[in-house]
Amino acid sequence: MKGMDLMDFEKDLRAVETNIPGLIVFDLPVHGDNRGWFKENWQRAKQTNLGLPDFGPVQNNISYNAKKGVTRGIHAEPWDKYISIAAGSVFGAWVDLRPGESFGQVYTTVLDPSKAIYVPRGVGNSFQALEDGTVYTYLVNAHWSLEQKKTYTFVNLADPDLHIDWPIPLEDSERSEADLHHPMLRDAKPMSPRRTMVTGCNGQLGRAIRAYVDAHGLEGFEFNDIDTFDFSAPAQYDRFDWSLYGTIINAGAYTAVDKAETPEGRAAAWKANAQGPALLARVAREHNITLVHVSSDYVFDGSRELHDETEAFAPLGVYGQSKAAGDIAVANAPRHYILRSSWVIGEGRNFVKTMMGLSDRVAKGELPEVTVVDDQYGRLTFTRDMAEAIFHLLDGGAAYGTYDLTGSGAVRSWADIAREVFDLTNGNGSKVEPISTAEYFANAKAPVSPRPTYSALDLAKIEATGLDVPDWEESLKAYVAKELDK
Repeated sequence: MKGMDLMDFEKDLRAVETNIPGLIVFDLPVHGDNRGWFKENWQRAKQTNLGLPDFGPVQNNISYNAKKGVTRGIHAEPWDKYISIAAGSVFGAWVDLRPGESFGQVYTTVLDPSKAIYVPRGVGNSFQALEDGTVYTYLVNAHWSLEQKKTYTFVNLADPDLHIDWPIPLEDSERSEADLHHPMLRDAKPMSPRRTMVTGCNGQLGRAIRAYVDAHGLEGFEFNDIDTFDFSAPAQYDRFDWSLYGTIINAGAYTAVDKAETPEGRAAAWKANAQGPALLARVAREHNITLVHVSSDYVFDGSRELHDETEAFAPLGVYGQSKAAGDIAVANAPRHYILRSSWVIGEGRNFVKTMMGLSDRVAKGELPEVTVVDDQYGRLTFTRDMAEAIFHLLDGGAAYGTYDLTGSGAVRSWADIAREVFDLTNGNGSKVEPISTAEYFANAKAPVSPRPTYSALDLAKIEATGLDVPDWEESLKAYVAKELDK
């Protein structure tokens, strides 16, 4: 009856932040009388409204401690935990073992059935039973496995640098042999973040993401292309332990917009752009993975001069239809970022490089002039800027959802951009002649996908997150200058 005598009944449900980021203590309403007590141990809707992450528990564990003084820890595990007391009471100490500024932060409190605590991945747990027959229960959001166990990290209960005031001196406590030999904080290994997988790593965006990762010295990244992981093939998903991953950045897609209008292209487009993202969204939902996906202006019909994130889909061709289907699938993953772009330029074949080559041919006298479409309007998106935006959203904790991202600045036609590229390359922009889309494709012998007339995207939402979106014309100048230096 000791725990009942001390327990505070009929408290309001409330959440209390601690000095360790993400570690949250919950006061739980407990209803008691002479018969015993009752509580809602975990209530998803109420507690998420108070700041509990919707962490998706998949396993429930119970720890029984026979004697007062049993002490366990300090263990940091590769999952999030929600811990509460079923019987008795414990003194708990938590140590942040994640890399970063909060590494080594300590929080202590006493837990009884009227209190619970949410412990983020990488924060070390320790408990000292204050009564005989203490029982605590916890929810975790990843299944235990030998592979997961390899990622545990520890710190010693007796480390004087932690300044933990144990109610029962450790020399009088019951501890395991393993717990006696954990390292001191100064020697403790920080827990590595969950892995990040990048798909489509050999494409224009994939290369830009790899360059960003290398430039910033980021760890825990895996890069796959279709030869190592075909994300549109259901049978390949069983090759991975997805509980080890925290983020998937999908840079893969079928982008041959005209070929998508052919029978074989149609099947390929739907497989890569719709089925693949749907499979990624399913695994992201099941394993609490953040999914980043890249969309396209082709999901719209181009009738509006400026497209925002709320516009309804109205794709004109197969490519746009398959991309819209992929967007819908990805949006079903609770933790998702859809980055919608247009007129993408990066490493590899692209419009700017093509125009630079044509400018050279004009300069050499091989061509008198070049005709370029002048009735489609938009802004360029450079993959370097896309990579910066992706990590801005991920690292800044922006709200999940869809964000438009192109270069900022003036809206121009393809012909306008071609003139600028010609001028930057050889000073021969006057050799670009405008032509209508209808005229350009008039003699096409293969199927042609319809193009949106207006492809400009509204950048207000992503700019509101604090991202300074570069002007595409400045990015173009830098891009051309770099290519000319090769």
